[in-house]
Amino acid sequence: MSRNMSADENIQLMRRWFQEVWNDGRMQTVYDLLSPDAVARGQRGADAEIRGPEEFAKFVREIRGAFPDIKLKVEDVFGADDKVVLRWSAIMTHTGDALGLPASGQTVRSRGITIARIVDGKIVESWDNWDQLGMLEQIGVYKQPQSLAAA
Repeated sequence: MSRNMSADENIQLMRRWFQEVWNDGRMQTVYDLLSPDAVARGQRGADAEIRGPEEFAKFVREIRGAFPDIKLKVEDVFGADDKVVLRWSAIMTHTGDALGLPASGQTVRSRGITIARIVDGKIVESWDNWDQLGMLEQIGVYKQPQSLAAA
């Protein structure tokens, strides 16, 4: 039976997701909270999609494999109807090569915004926008052109 969760229940679900998946590395939570047919957009790039818990767990393993000490902090969160919006920050050290880049040992600070749509206690859709370019710059893979840096 379908049960609409309140905005507050959805907010608590997303707080649990950020704590358990990202901060604690609890992979079971991906399978517990992500719908089998979920679609996540923006985590790997603007147009990339991650489908279902199996693909999302792979993404989490890659990020945590490159940044095993990742700590995400929810800075702001609000919900309406079936959607929750979170503004978050992360601090992490690049000590692994799971992204295909040699570990730099650099501390990385990043920020992002996540919007999730929740149905029957499962995340069915999400949209992420986070500073991937800033991460690459901080680990020394990308250098901003001087003309942009001066702007």
